[in-house]
Amino acid sequence: MSFSTGSVRQSAASRFPKDVSGRQASPPWPSLDVEQVAESLKTDQLKGLSAEEAGRRLSTIGFNSLPVARGRPILLTLLDQFKSVIVLLLSVAAGLAYGMGEGAEAVMIMAVVALNAAIGFFTEWKAEQSVISLQSQEPAVCDVIRDGIQQGISAHLLVPGDLLVLSAGNKIAADGRIVQSRDLQVNESALTGESVAVMKTAESMPQPCPPMAEAQNMAFMGTVVVSGRGLMLATSTGKRSRMGDIGTMVAQVHKQPSPMTKKLEQLGNVLTVLVVVLCVIMVIAGLFKGLPLIDMLQVAISLAIAAVPEGLLAVSTMTLALGMLRMARSGAIIRHLSAVETLGSTTIICTDKTGTLTRNEMTVETLIVGERCWKITGAGYDSEGTFYSEGVVQDVRRDLAVLDLLRSAALCNDAMVDHRDGRNVIRGDPMEAALLVLAEKGGFELKALQSEYPRWAESPFSTASKSMKTVHRSNDGQVLECAKGAPSVMLDLCGLESGPQGPRSLTAARRQWWAHANETLAEQGLRVLAVAHRIASGGKQASAEAGADSDQWVFLGLAGLVDPLRDEARPAIARCREAGIEVVMITGDQVVTAQAIAQQVGLGDEEQCRVCHSRSLDAPGRGLIADQVRAVHVFARAEPRHKLQIVKALQSAGQIVAMTGDGVNDAPALRQADIGIAMGLCGTDVARQAADMIITDDNFATIVLAVEQGRMLYANILRFVHYLLSCNLAELLTVFIAIMAGWPLPLLPLQVLWLNIVTDVFPALALALETSAPGVMKRKPIAPGRALISRRLMLTIGWQGVLLAACTLAAFAFTLYGLPGTAHDIPRAVTVAFMTLGLVQILHAFSARSVRRPVLTDRLFTNVWLWAAVAGCLSLQLMAVYVPLLQAVLGTVCLGVADWLVILGCAFVPAVFIECMKWLDRDCRGMELESPPLD
Repeated sequence: MSFSTGSVRQSAASRFPKDVSGRQASPPWPSLDVEQVAESLKTDQLKGLSAEEAGRRLSTIGFNSLPVARGRPILLTLLDQFKSVIVLLLSVAAGLAYGMGEGAEAVMIMAVVALNAAIGFFTEWKAEQSVISLQSQEPAVCDVIRDGIQQGISAHLLVPGDLLVLSAGNKIAADGRIVQSRDLQVNESALTGESVAVMKTAESMPQPCPPMAEAQNMAFMGTVVVSGRGLMLATSTGKRSRMGDIGTMVAQVHKQPSPMTKKLEQLGNVLTVLVVVLCVIMVIAGLFKGLPLIDMLQVAISLAIAAVPEGLLAVSTMTLALGMLRMARSGAIIRHLSAVETLGSTTIICTDKTGTLTRNEMTVETLIVGERCWKITGAGYDSEGTFYSEGVVQDVRRDLAVLDLLRSAALCNDAMVDHRDGRNVIRGDPMEAALLVLAEKGGFELKALQSEYPRWAESPFSTASKSMKTVHRSNDGQVLECAKGAPSVMLDLCGLESGPQGPRSLTAARRQWWAHANETLAEQGLRVLAVAHRIASGGKQASAEAGADSDQWVFLGLAGLVDPLRDEARPAIARCREAGIEVVMITGDQVVTAQAIAQQVGLGDEEQCRVCHSRSLDAPGRGLIADQVRAVHVFARAEPRHKLQIVKALQSAGQIVAMTGDGVNDAPALRQADIGIAMGLCGTDVARQAADMIITDDNFATIVLAVEQGRMLYANILRFVHYLLSCNLAELLTVFIAIMAGWPLPLLPLQVLWLNIVTDVFPALALALETSAPGVMKRKPIAPGRALISRRLMLTIGWQGVLLAACTLAAFAFTLYGLPGTAHDIPRAVTVAFMTLGLVQILHAFSARSVRRPVLTDRLFTNVWLWAAVAGCLSLQLMAVYVPLLQAVLGTVCLGVADWLVILGCAFVPAVFIECMKWLDRDCRGMELESPPLD
C-alpha cells in the first residue's frame, strides 16, 4: 500500500510539536525504534516505497540536491573594482577636466581607473578559476530498495522514506535512520571532525537529539561507508539534511570588509573632504581677488588632481595582485585581493584538528607487549618505519611475542592496503588499515600472510561485544583464532598473556597492570586496541564465538593508535605564537583526546592548556561571552554552530580571526571569519567555496608563510602610502601656496597628472616589491582598530611633504625672479618646477623604504626594481622636456645648464635632510620590534 505525502506530514504533525519558529519539528529519530521510524515515514522497512509513491513525494518535496556553489558572477567581480571613494574622486576630476575642454587630462585620469579595474578583475578571476579547477565530481548514483527490489537510481531522486542499501565505499546521499547494520562503519570526519570511523547500529538511543558525533543509529549526507553493510531509511533530503542546514548557515553569513579595505575607505574619505575644502577655498579666494570663475575652476581641477594620489589606487591593487601570485607559487590560492592584507592583520587562528594539524591517517605509534614498550616511527600509511625499544632500534623479527601480535592484528582485519604509484591507498576502516601497515613495517607480506592463514570463520565487530574475532586454518592444519577489541573486553576473554618464555598465567595483578597501561596510553591521546589469539591443533574444532576454552586465549598486548600530527604543525604554531598570533583548536574529538593533541602541538602544557566542551556554549540562558572564549585554547566536541559562535565571539572582541578547516562542518565558520582558509587536497568543495584562501598542499606551515607574506605586504603598503601621500602633499602645497601668494601657476594640470602617473606609480610599485621586512614575524599584529596611517607617520608625511614643496617652490621662484636672463619667463620656470618636483620625488623613493633605516646601508641595492623604476622615471622626465611632441602636450620647454644646476641643487636638499634626521633619531631606530611593520 502506498501513502500520499500529505498523510506523512499530517501524521508527523499530529505526533510532534512545532519548534520556536513555528516550523514543524522533526521527529526524534534516534530515540524511535525501527518500526516507529517506518510508521512515521509511511514506508516499509523491508520493501521500501513504491515507485508511484516515491514519484508523488518527489513532486511535492523536490529533488535531493543542494544549491550548487557557483563562482562569483563576472559582472559583479568587475563592478567591485569601482567601489572606491578614490575611484569616485578620479571620475569626478575626469568629468570636470572633460567639461573644461581638457580632453587629454580626462583620458589619462580614466586610463588610471581602467588599469586598476583590469588588474583587480583579472587577478580575482584567475584565482576563481583555480578554485573551480579543484572541484570534484560528486557520485550521482545510489542503491535503494523500492517495491522490494534493489535498484540503482540517481541520488537526486531520493525522497524521505526511501530504503537505502549501504556498503563499503558508498557516499551516503541523504540523512537517515539505520534499520539494519552488519559491521557498518561510517567516516563522518567531513561533518564532525572526528577522524575515526563510527560504528553504526540499528538500536534506538535514549537521547532524542544527540550530537552528530554521538548519533550511532543515524547516518548523514556526505559521509562515507568504510566497511560493513546496512540499510537506512532516508529521513531528510536536500536542503533539509544536516549538510543542507550547514549550507543555510553559510548563506546567512555576511562577509565583513577587510581591515585594509576599511582603512583605505577612511583615507579616501579624508582625501575627499580635503579636496572639497581646498577647492572651495581657492575658488572663493580667487573670486574675492576678481579672478575669472573659469580660471579658478581650472585651478581647482589642478588642486583636485594634485590632492588625489592616482597611483595609490593602481599600486595598492597591483601590490595585492602580486602578493596573490607569490602566495599561489607557495601553495596558497587567494580568492579575493583584500584577503592578502587581512592575513597580515590576523590576531587569532582558529584551526580544525583533523586533516589540518593532523594527517587524517591513523598510525600505530606505541606497542606494549609483555612488559616491554615499543615506539614505531613512520606516520600515516607509509609502510616504512622503525621499531624502538628503550630508545634503541631493535630487530622486531627476533621478538616472537611482537610478531604474534602483528600477525593476529593483520589477520583479524577487514581493511585493504593497495600499493599504487609508490604510495599506499587504503580501503576500509582507518584503524584496521593502520594495523595492516604496522604488520608491513614488521616485515610481513600481507598477501602471503593471508594466503598462509586463509579465513575460515568470523565474528564481526559489534557495539555489544566491542570486539572482532576471526578463525584461520593454516596450510599445515593448525587453527589460529585471532581477536582484537577494547582492552577491558580482551582482558576478560583471556586467561593467559604473552611472556618472554611463552604464554603465562594472566594474574589479577597483571590484569590491573594492563588496565593501568591502557589508561596511560589513553591519557596521551592514543586510541587503544588490545590483541589476543588462541592456537588449536589441526583436528580440534575452533569457534569464533566467545566463551569456549577461554583460558586458552592469550593476551598479546596493546596497540596505541594516533592520527599523527603533521611534521610542520608544531613549528608553525610556535612561529605564530612568536608573531603574537594566538592559536585556538576547534575539534569534534573528546575532551581528553583534544587536550592531548593540543599539548603535543604546543598549545600549552597540562596546566596552561584550557579545554572547553562545546556543550557549555549551549547552556540555557547563558550568552557567549567573548572574554571567556578568549581564555580557551581548545574547544572539544564542536559542531558547526559552535564554530560559528566562537568566531563571532572573537570578532566581537575586536579580533581579526583566521579560520582553517577542510570539512563541510567548517564552512559556516570559514565564511564568517575575516580570513577563511580551506584545504585543497583533502578539503570538501563546500569548504573551498566558503573560504578566502585555499592551501593546495594541505600544509599548515603554508598558512604561516602566507601570514608572513601578508605582513610583508602590509609593510610594503605603508611604504608606498608614505611615499605617495608625501609626494602628493608636496604637489598640493606647491600649487596652493603659489596661488595664495599671487604667483603664476607653478604646475599645469596635465603636468601634475603626469607626475602622479610617472614619478608616483613606478617608484611606488617598486616599493611594493620589497622582498623583506626585518623582524616582521617577531612583531605583534597590527591592532585591528589602528588607523592605516599612525599619528607618527602622519607627522612624518606632513613635514616631508612641506620640505619637498618648499624646495620645488624655491626652484620655481629663483628661476622666475632671480635667475639672470630668465626673469618672468613663466614657461621656463614652470618647467624647472616640474623637473625639480619630479626629481625630488624620485630621490624620495629611497628615503621612503624605511622611516628609520638610513639609505646608505647594505640593503641599498637589494631592491633592483626600485633602481629600474628610477632609471625609467628619469628617462621619461627627460623625454617630457626634450621630445617635441611631449613638450607640446605638457607645456614644457628645453632647459639649459643653469636650469639644471638649480634643479639638482634644490632636489638633493630634501634627500640629504631626511637622511640626517634618521641618523639623529637614534632612539626610534631601537624600537623596530614594537612598531608597525615599517622597518
